[in-house]
Amino acid sequence: MLKSFVYTAIVLLWGIQVMSQEKEIVPDTLQKQYVILEGDSVVREAIDLEEVMVFSRLKFDSREERALYYWLRRKTLKVFPYAKLASERLTELNERLGMIDSKSKRRWYTKRVQKYIEEEFTDELKKLTRTEGQILVKLIHRQTGATAFDLVKELRNGWRAFWYNNTARMFKISLKEEYHPESVHEDYLIEDILQRAFADGLLEKQRSALDFDYMELTNHWKDGKKNEK
Repeated sequence: MLKSFVYTAIVLLWGIQVMSQEKEIVPDTLQKQYVILEGDSVVREAIDLEEVMVFSRLKFDSREERALYYWLRRKTLKVFPYAKLASERLTELNERLGMIDSKSKRRWYTKRVQKYIEEEFTDELKKLTRTEGQILVKLIHRQTGATAFDLVKELRNGWRAFWYNNTARMFKISLKEEYHPESVHEDYLIEDILQRAFADGLLEKQRSALDFDYMELTNHWKDGKKNEK
């Protein structure tokens, strides 16, 4: 009996040691396989991996189409960080305002955010072309779910000077412009540029506030080209 008990104890200790090793696979009585990661007490049936997007090679039907894509690419890479910042500042502003009850303090805080943004980015925005300004307005819609016009209307005290004076007046662009990659081919090209830039690490990824699927968009526009032919 003692010998049998010692043998059983050795087997159990050996099993515990195996389970503690990093990424060791342990079969259970139901023939399932589990994974235990080092430093983690949770037994998993699988390891969660980041989503990997596989892109097809870029193909163009003409030199003009190729030139348009890379022209849009330069401008999109340039202005996306501003749209991303707008989304972040809007989120911060709304979260902060939600914690402030006093109207006077809300106005004070909103003006403070406005002043900070203007001082930090006005000089850079002045360097944008009209096309870059219009792409920026579209990307603001992509990142916030609201048009620049609606943002000005909603946050008039804090953002009117920033968006209206420094963007619309300068570039004579429409602040009501929306982002529709499902129906506007140029917007789809911009989305394709963004997704590839995110994957390549050229831009820091930020999820869109709009509801669309990039792969579905790609199939949609590929099918559209086939039908045209």
